[in-house]
Amino acid sequence: MTVIRAIVTDIEGTTSSISFVKDVLFPYARKRLPAYIETHGDTPEVQHWLHEAAKEAGIIEASRQDILEMLLRWIDEDRKSTALKALQGMIWQEGFEAGEYRSHMYPEVAARLHAWRGEGLHLYVYSSGSVQAQKLFFRYSDSGDLSPLLSGYFDTETGPKRERVSYERIVDAIGERPEHVLFLSDVVEELDAARAAGLHTGWLLRPPLEVPPEPRHPAYASFDAISL
Repeated sequence: MTVIRAIVTDIEGTTSSISFVKDVLFPYARKRLPAYIETHGDTPEVQHWLHEAAKEAGIIEASRQDILEMLLRWIDEDRKSTALKALQGMIWQEGFEAGEYRSHMYPEVAARLHAWRGEGLHLYVYSSGSVQAQKLFFRYSDSGDLSPLLSGYFDTETGPKRERVSYERIVDAIGERPEHVLFLSDVVEELDAARAAGLHTGWLLRPPLEVPPEPRHPAYASFDAISL
């Protein structure tokens, strides 16, 4: 039996509810994005990501208002844009630090992460949200500060989550053989890409979702059901 030495986990639908991101974080960033760009738009970091957003859209020349309207549209479309995710992360930081919300964790997640880390496993996160946002998510969770349990974070700067090469890059970055790494997600196409790269996979199907008769990946209703 192959020994699992590292676990890489998704966030939305895996450690945490999709509704928290969709119903709390996204509206918070959307409401505050215009004022944030107005007050921080001349800082090098924000300028960098506004430029990256324009480049991603293939825009040569555009006003700041044009870029803002495009970003708001991307939020509504849930576009997996690295630039947008970085700007959202900056806005979410203000909300987390002000105590306006705490990130949701499914009930068993914190205890299971503690247990896995106590067994010597190295834990990582791979999400479409920016690394900055991921760090905030686990630091300011409703289960307490979970960030000390994590060894690293990966976002779409590593590569798209549905492409094999992204998982090959993650394995190289953490210094493990793919057969010693378990990737957890609720998205089957991400799991397909991870398996193509040689990783073990775990498909999180949280209730009310049900495990299909012949799942394409080992399927679990919670982290407690995962046997390593």
